[in-house]
Amino acid sequence: MSLDVAVPDPPELEETDPNEYDDADVVGDTDYKREEIEALLREGAWAEAFGAWAETTDLDEREFGIVTDLGLLRRFDFFWDSFAERVGYHAPGIPEDWKEREYHPDLDSWGTVSGINAAMTELGQTVCDVLLDEYIEWETEYEAPDDLPDFD
Repeated sequence: MSLDVAVPDPPELEETDPNEYDDADVVGDTDYKREEIEALLREGAWAEAFGAWAETTDLDEREFGIVTDLGLLRRFDFFWDSFAERVGYHAPGIPEDWKEREYHPDLDSWGTVSGINAAMTELGQTVCDVLLDEYIEWETEYEAPDDLPDFD
């Protein structure tokens, strides 16, 4: 399936500690290189990744309309995980209590909600892959702490 929509603007990345996310698995330092990543997104990485994702996503135009109405694309976070030398991300999603909160008038089933949440995860991973494969050229210099025990 293919989604035929205009490429939206890339997200503006805010200073957030990725370790605060419930699903975080980040061990690196606090230089998350958000400014550099945001610049790469604006320079074409976002458009390239979004285009690749749109070619394969299961979302239709109605579901993508929900995504844009809720501002989910603006809530993505991308950051450099220096320990793993990878781009990490946090994908926004629709909360479990969407029905009770009347989150969006066009949300009508758990299938729609889980499809949107899965698509946001897939987009986040696609963006990370494009950034790492085609845009990021830096390497992290790891320095061991001075207080490591000597095992000699």
